[in-house]
Amino acid sequence: MSNPILVTGGAGYIGSHTVRLLASQNRKVVVLDNLAYGHRDAIIDEGVELVIGDVGDRALLEKLFDQHQFGAVVHFAAFAYVGESVTDPLKYYRNNTAEPLTLLETMQAKDCKVFVFSSTCATYGVPDAVPIVETNKQDPINPYGRSKLMLEWILRDCETAWGLKSACLRYFNASGSSADGKIGEDHDPETHLIPRVLMALTGEISHLDVFGTDYPTPDGTCIRDYIHVEDLADAHAKALDFLAANGDSIRCNLGTGVGVSVKEIIDAAEEVTGRKVPVKFGPRREGDPPQLLADPRLAKELLGWEASRKDVREMVRGAWAWMNGPNSGRYEK
Repeated sequence: MSNPILVTGGAGYIGSHTVRLLASQNRKVVVLDNLAYGHRDAIIDEGVELVIGDVGDRALLEKLFDQHQFGAVVHFAAFAYVGESVTDPLKYYRNNTAEPLTLLETMQAKDCKVFVFSSTCATYGVPDAVPIVETNKQDPINPYGRSKLMLEWILRDCETAWGLKSACLRYFNASGSSADGKIGEDHDPETHLIPRVLMALTGEISHLDVFGTDYPTPDGTCIRDYIHVEDLADAHAKALDFLAANGDSIRCNLGTGVGVSVKEIIDAAEEVTGRKVPVKFGPRREGDPPQLLADPRLAKELLGWEASRKDVREMVRGAWAWMNGPNSGRYEK
């Protein structure tokens, strides 16, 4: 793909790792990010242009498309706090569903017909079968998942109406940091399990809360599918190439197919660090499915993609190195 690529939300966690990979492949990348949750310091490659702005800013988008003649868009920009989506649903429907309409309208006007979308396994809700395949019923249980599913539906309609080709990549639990420790996970607030386990080890939080020990799983705690962030980045690059080669629109799960429980994450962190995690066990949290596990075979079949890092200890080790590296796990605010 010779035309530049617009990456929205490219200063965020998964976006910045994808931008770095695309830049290493000598692709021209322009990042659009309002820095509400992204970090300027996460864009570390020379030649990557960072534009601070919103995907709903029509004038800015038209200017950027006229200037760069984008051949594709990779769309990460979204709010992703499930609990907040329940208490403030309109924030999520506006940002995750409504504002991207302006981006899609601009793409239509500028004849840009390749769209890679950062979707989520939250579109499935509580799965009716595990492991989850792409044909599983999509029935989200919170506004965050619904806001993402709505955009998936919109992309299908855009294909029918004006030929847009899209790849909806439904992530499971993104984890880890770059292999060299230069970029990593820094959310505020931080809700992801692995960094919270490590924050409990460093004393940044007093303890780790574990919600539920009576699930129908081998050790009673929830099981999730943890996928390394650099594997996620690789899937986006492969999806771009697939669509650019006139591939059909696709919807794929991105996971390892390996389930890891909360207790196993704690055990891995203790093994990697040699420290004991302070834990408080409590009752189940409403809406947490016992098990979320991907069947990733379709992504392998269509994209030739497979997660290369399936040992959660490697993800914990990378996150720990990031937290204890030059940035101490935090970008400058």
